[in-house]
Parts: sequence; structure tokens; C-alpha cells
Amino acid sequence: MTSLELPEIETLRRDLEREIVGRKIKSAEALVMKPIAGLKSKKDFDENLVGAKVEGVTRHGLTIVVTLDNEHSILITLGENGRLAKKATREEVASDIVAVITFTQGGDLRIADRKGTSSIEIVHVDNLEATLPDPDSLGLDLLESPLSWVDFGRLVMAEDQPLKLLLTDPSVFVGIGDIYSNEILFDAGLRHDRVSSELSTQEIRRLYRSVVGTLHDAIKYRGTSLEVRPFLDLHGQPGEYADHLAVYGRAGQLSPRSREPIKKTSFKNQVVFYCNTQV
Repeated sequence: MTSLELPEIETLRRDLEREIVGRKIKSAEALVMKPIAGLKSKKDFDENLVGAKVEGVTRHGLTIVVTLDNEHSILITLGENGRLAKKATREEVASDIVAVITFTQGGDLRIADRKGTSSIEIVHVDNLEATLPDPDSLGLDLLESPLSWVDFGRLVMAEDQPLKLLLTDPSVFVGIGDIYSNEILFDAGLRHDRVSSELSTQEIRRLYRSVVGTLHDAIKYRGTSLEVRPFLDLHGQPGEYADHLAVYGRAGQLSPRSREPIKKTSFKNQVVFYCNTQV
């Protein structure tokens, strides 16, 4: 199963920012302790959260950081089966819910994880920097740190990797995975096996526009929901970018560019969808 990528996590972050900032936590229940990192008991989960007010919701890489006014933060890293849902408190709790945070107003925030691939941590401000991933190990976050195409080009040229591997390397770019790397390369007209250091100036500019444009379009349409990688926003609505995918998951269908069948292959253990116009 394909993991959530940057557009999906950013969609959830923005939803949370709108829905829970300023809300006070009435109760907090850990139904399953496996995803709850660093706490010894369900009681600890409740005691660290109850009475606190949400001050902000940010993102560190693909980790959502919910900052509270009691010098603690909730760190949520969603795995392959992870899901966040805003529900009315009276609604039945689904069987895959691992934690429920109830607010004095505005219902519940429920965290689901059918297979235990997600992580929820309650961290004191003094330990936050040490708990979050080292910034030096994270790649470039093009939403948080936009850069010019010239600086982008320097980064790409220095990496000397096949483009498919370059785009999906988390130490180079944050949150570009299988779905969006295929879409970016199609939009840029570049093959997956082209080596980044060998691109022309024109090709670097096309790649830059495609990376930035694809990520922003995917966020505009609130992420991608597919049968192989379902995604629901905070209110249970599927992302709509699947309707705008040009090549991913469309092997055998006619390319919107060449009107010839889209091809599928494997490259370095990654799936690739492409058409013959990519060079």
C-alpha cells in the first residue's frame, strides 16, 4: 500500500487548523497503546491532555504537530492505514480507532490505524526538538521553504540520481512518493531513468514548474484518494485529485499527450507509469 504524501498531510493539517485551534480538551482516551509512543499507560495519555487548549497546528516534514497551552505537543505521524476524523461525540466509535480526543465544544478528534503503522506522541516542550526528526535529515519542503528554480537546479544537479529516485528520496524532497513523482515526470516530459546531473537548463526549469505545480494542484483538490491508497480528509471526504491524474494507475489507457497507451514498468523496485513523449 502506498503511503500518504505531502498533499494529503498538508490537507489534514489545514483542516485541523480550522477545526481545533482554540478548542479545549475535555477528555482523551487511548483505546490502543501500541501507536502511543513514550507513555506507559492510558492514564498518562489522559492526564497530559485534559484541560489543555490547542494553540496551533503545524507540520514538521510529514509529522503533524498540535501545540497545546500546557507546554505539551501532540505529534501525529500517520502510517499506511492511519486516518484522522472529526466526529460528533455521540457517533459510534469505529473498530479501527486507537485514540479519541474530545473537546468541550466541537466534538471529537479520532485517530484510526487498523494495522498499527502510525505514531502518536505527547511531548513536553523541553523535549520537542529532540523528538522531532532532525531537520538536517529531512529533504526540501517546497511548501514551507519555496525556492527559485535556479536554487532548485543546483540541488538537482548536485544529486546525480535517476529522476524517479531523486523525487522520492525523503532526504532530498519531503513527501513526494509514488503517485506524485509519476505525475511530475509526465508533466515535465522527462523519463524516470534520466540522471538529474545530465539535465539541460530548460529541462530543469520544466521539472521545477512541474514539482511546484503538481504539489499545489494536489493540495487544491485536497489530495488523492485511490482504491490502492484511500485518503479521506478530516470530514470523511475523499481527495479529488484522482480525477486529474494523467498517468498514475492508468496503464493501457490513452495518454492525454500522445493518444497512445500509457505504459507501466518497474524501476529500482518502484512502479513507473509513463508515455512515449517523456524523454
